[in-house]
Amino acid sequence: MASKSTRQCWLMKSEPDVYGIDALERDGETLWDKVRNYQARNFMRDTMRVGDDVLYYHSNAEPSGVVGLARVASGPEVDPTQFEKGEYFDPLASRAEPRWFGVRVRFVERFRQPVTLAQLKADKALKGLLVIQRGQRLSVQPVEPKHFDRIAALGRGGGK
Repeated sequence: MASKSTRQCWLMKSEPDVYGIDALERDGETLWDKVRNYQARNFMRDTMRVGDDVLYYHSNAEPSGVVGLARVASGPEVDPTQFEKGEYFDPLASRAEPRWFGVRVRFVERFRQPVTLAQLKADKALKGLLVIQRGQRLSVQPVEPKHFDRIAALGRGGGK
């Protein structure tokens, strides 16, 4: 686990028709819920801190890519969808012992143009970025601060 003085950055994926940057900008803040991967849950529950920077990534989009910035706005919160009948219901979860958690994410900035997956893969400065690794499908993943800064610069129209 990182020390409090260490900057932490993340990439969080959502499909634009499920909860895209438009919705986050409109709402200002949301609970990042419905995540049903233990590693992603553990990042949100155990590692993320209020103030951590987030790259907001549109997956299953044309084109897929980073479309803006957000910030972690809360510590871990119980994901209420685990108790609701439907796709995200977990019969093993109880209110006394919840299994799924999320964090609140606050809108920061929308990029004029997405930084596409193809751009991310082509940029030598982003070597090691998890989202460009083959088979990397986590919806919540850590990002090195240098990679975050590079992508933010590209999204703002700089860093050519």
